[in-house]
Amino acid sequence: MKVSFRNEQDKIKVTFTLKRLIKKALKTGLSVMGWDSRVDISVMFTDNEGIRVLNREHREIDRETDVLSFPLIEYDEKGEYIESSLDYSEKGNLCMGDIVLSLEKALAQAEEYGHSFERETGFLTVHSLLHLMGYDHMTEEEEKEMFTFQKEILDKMGLKR
Repeated sequence: MKVSFRNEQDKIKVTFTLKRLIKKALKTGLSVMGWDSRVDISVMFTDNEGIRVLNREHREIDRETDVLSFPLIEYDEKGEYIESSLDYSEKGNLCMGDIVLSLEKALAQAEEYGHSFERETGFLTVHSLLHLMGYDHMTEEEEKEMFTFQKEILDKMGLKR
C-alpha cells in the first residue's frame, strides 16, 4: 500500500503518529473488506475553509464538511467495479482515489462527540475508504451496511466509541 500525504492547512500539526494512524486505518479497512493491499491512496489534509471550497466545487454544497472522497474506481448498479475504470500505478498498485480530511473539523467533532481526535480521524479515514470502495449511505439499508463495516474496522483497530 502506498499512501501519499499532502498538507494544505496550518491549524493542526500533522505528525508521524497521525500519518501512521491513517495508514493503519486504511490497511485494516482493506484487510477487513477483503481487498488486496497493493493500492495507492492519496490523503490531503485541509481546514474547514479548504474543504468548503472543494465541497462547493465538486458537490455544489457550500458548507464545510469533515471528509470528502474522490474514488477513481467506477461501480455499476450492483456495486461491482467496472473493469475498464481500473487504473494501476507503475508499480502495479490499484489507484483507488483521494481522501480529503479537514483536521480542523475532525478536532471539533472529537470534542463534540466526547472522544479522541485519533478516534475521529480513524473513523473519517475508514468512512472515506469505504466510499472509495463503492459504499454509500444514501438509503437506510446502505447506511446500516456501511456503518456496520465501519464499526467492525474501528473495533479491530481498538478505536471503540
